Amino acid sequence: MTSLAIMEISVVIAAYNEEDNINPLYERLSSVLKKMKKDYEALFIDDGSTDKTYDRLLDIQKKDPRIRIIKFRKNFGQSAAWDAGFKHSKGKLIITMDADLQNDPKDIPKLVNELSKGYEVVSGWRYNRKDAFSKRLFSCFSRFLRRFVVDDKIHDSGCSLKIYKRECLQELNLHGEMHRYITEILALKGFKIGEIKVNHQPRKKGTTKYNLIRVPKGFLDLLVVAFWQKYSARPIHLFGGLGILMSSFGVLTGAYLVYIKLFYAASIANRPLLLLAVLLVVLGIQFVIFGLIADILVKLYYQGERQNYSIESTK
Repeated sequence: MTSLAIMEISVVIAAYNEEDNINPLYERLSSVLKKMKKDYEALFIDDGSTDKTYDRLLDIQKKDPRIRIIKFRKNFGQSAAWDAGFKHSKGKLIITMDADLQNDPKDIPKLVNELSKGYEVVSGWRYNRKDAFSKRLFSCFSRFLRRFVVDDKIHDSGCSLKIYKRECLQELNLHGEMHRYITEILALKGFKIGEIKVNHQPRKKGTTKYNLIRVPKGFLDLLVVAFWQKYSARPIHLFGGLGILMSSFGVLTGAYLVYIKLFYAASIANRPLLLLAVLLVVLGIQFVIFGLIADILVKLYYQGERQNYSIESTK
């Protein structure tokens, strides 16, 4: 992301096969932003749409130069789309929202006002959510897992409607389904996170991109966030600690077998405990080695990262 902000607000919107929603979204969004009387841009990322989403965006751009478009060569997902949007945005304040008309642009002024209270990030909370019961059920389950695994103070991390100060996103790189955990990642970095209730509309056009496959993917990314939250700078403490614990149990088990062999002349060659002792010692050594390797990889990670998407054009 460039460090030079040349306008007040950038709205970043990821769109995938939303041809019926693009024009109504533009009308609602531009109406709200014009009333705010701030210099703004709306940056749409066409995430490899196979319908006429990109054509709709080009038509809008012809009549409004404040509309910018990034077109992906194929569908890389919302995390990649937002990552590209963050890196190409020019605003001091960056707002994210969905293109499916479920987020209400009228909430944007409330986000801006809340940000002025000393927060660096303000997340929307879909207090009266209008999604199908199955989707809300899985979201509740995901929220339970999130609060169990990480120290999460946000009610609705999955809400796309958020506002960030530019400096929050300077060193943020997204992959997988990590867009769901941006607030947790930024909280880990020490930024002040706020939350307000926002409107949520039922989807009327297009089809949802949510499916059950995203649940295990999201959970695995949640484990990454949990690991990053506690051990990102010291993975050797986690893996090395487990390795030492395993090896210690292995040595103690071996010592017990030696004791009964020497003092009670017991046969230990065919005992499962002998195999367990050897296994624990070997696994413990492997965990320590893995921790050392992870420590090296983390240092390499901090030195430089690569993008996991390919941009076809930027207009």
